[in-house]
Amino acid sequence: MNLVDIALLSGAGLAAGTVNAIAGGGSLITFPALIATGLSPVAANVTNSVSVFPGYAASVYGSRSDLADLARDSSRRLLLSVLPTSVVAAALGCLLLLATPARAFDLVVPFLVLAAATTLAFQDRLRRLVGHPRDLSPRRQALSLHAMVFAGSLYGGYFGAALGVMLVAALGLVLDQSMARVSALKNVISAIGGLVTVVAFAAFGPVDWADVLVVAPTAMIGGYVGARLARRLPSAVLKWLIVVFGIGVGLVLLYRAVF
Repeated sequence: MNLVDIALLSGAGLAAGTVNAIAGGGSLITFPALIATGLSPVAANVTNSVSVFPGYAASVYGSRSDLADLARDSSRRLLLSVLPTSVVAAALGCLLLLATPARAFDLVVPFLVLAAATTLAFQDRLRRLVGHPRDLSPRRQALSLHAMVFAGSLYGGYFGAALGVMLVAALGLVLDQSMARVSALKNVISAIGGLVTVVAFAAFGPVDWADVLVVAPTAMIGGYVGARLARRLPSAVLKWLIVVFGIGVGLVLLYRAVF
């Protein structure tokens, strides 16, 4: 690794950590950077998953005030109960990545991202159709929350690009909370899934640890900065920032899958 590679990976890690904390999709920055340094796609994917985890952890710390507010307003037991769901789903996602060909799923991913961004854009209208979160029974809200977390964590364990967009869109349909608080919960779920991928890929994946040592510290700095920025943005601004970024990520992934 030369100085150019170090500079490239450091900048990519900082940008990815910031973007992941605000909207998600930072993997689209670090993944190509790792490829550019000479890693194979599989090695770049698992190295990227390990590298961005410190950024997720830092974003949780950066959004701790919103998490505390969310715990006071919602059922702490309900929020804690989704953590095992996230762990199991992320582990299954890692297993899918290591044991199955990626081509078929690669073709589906762009449409999932675009659907998530569209869901977030029309969230208020969808709430009128499926019911506002405050009108859901406790049982239905719990089941819906677990389903959303499971689906998002499964995807996060497999690839994870734009995971934040998907989680914010899904969680916003079942939680009657501000965008900043939903984003804070998204950071926790992303961090838990990230920890699972670190363990799985460290044990069974071709991780390039030299690249991890470059990307991880800057991703951690970016994650903290992004989380602090996200909680200062008005809900409407944060929402549309995530929507626009999600559409962009979906189109990039679609282009890569087709061409």
